[in-house]
Amino acid sequence: MGMVDGVSSLCEQAVLAESWGYESIFLPEHHFSREGAIPDPLMLLASVAAVTKQLKLGTTSYLLPLRHPILAAEQVAVLDQISNGRVILGIGRGYAASMFDVFDVDRHQKRKIFAHNLDLMLRAWAGETLYSEADGSEIRVSPVPVQKPHPTIYVAAFGPLALKQAGTLGFPYLASPMETKERLLDNYTKHRAACIDAKTPVPKETPIMRSVFVSRDETEIKRVSERLDRESQQMVRRDLKNQPTVVANDWSIVGTPSSLRDTVQEYAETLGMTELVATRLRIGGVSKEALANSMELTANALLR
Repeated sequence: MGMVDGVSSLCEQAVLAESWGYESIFLPEHHFSREGAIPDPLMLLASVAAVTKQLKLGTTSYLLPLRHPILAAEQVAVLDQISNGRVILGIGRGYAASMFDVFDVDRHQKRKIFAHNLDLMLRAWAGETLYSEADGSEIRVSPVPVQKPHPTIYVAAFGPLALKQAGTLGFPYLASPMETKERLLDNYTKHRAACIDAKTPVPKETPIMRSVFVSRDETEIKRVSERLDRESQQMVRRDLKNQPTVVANDWSIVGTPSSLRDTVQEYAETLGMTELVATRLRIGGVSKEALANSMELTANALLR
């Protein structure tokens, strides 16, 4: 699928999602993954802004260390302006060594760069006068975002140091969609503790990303569950060597509309989830029609 076709499909999905009652659409950022690459999620979200009216426009991992903070502040502000204040900026640091090498960023300094860039962006959005490091000339960013004092910010974090940094900043923590429920509970405890240690308010928002597939066909549900179980075992062998037993139910929600409602209630009660970010709109071996039906059933089960 070419980029033009991909943008057209994304916009179609966004229009449908808004009509079904979804509140937001999120895009990740990843580079050099051939047809699946999303190197600039803000540009794609600008196309979504043009065909929707209320749908919030989110990133799950806008990578701050790769960007000049003033330019990033300007670009985010422009998207917030053209969408009339609909941006949710999920920010991250990145992890692939090759990516940092390509962009000439010292990956060992990524947390320091992340904090520095975020600080400058927040100050720019507040309308502060900044100063050029080269000659000391004054800089003021224009336009500034519609949202005050800045767009909604989530911090993607996948390890103890990243969790501590997210808590110190006082922003909501956005976990990987592959985290198990047990790991999520531990991570949210660490995040809240970091907020308290830094004397920042514990965020009210607890967004949780999960692969979601909903159907009324029990055979289809079983087939998708088995496929995701196989992926779980691959994940254990590749990434989670200290967790010998992980099944799809630990990191995904697959079932009927009724079981979806029960699981969402469980997540709200045990993890304090305030927002479910449903991911995985592509599952190998599952038709586009079945995936679209899953999206609609999910909306009908939770939003209507």
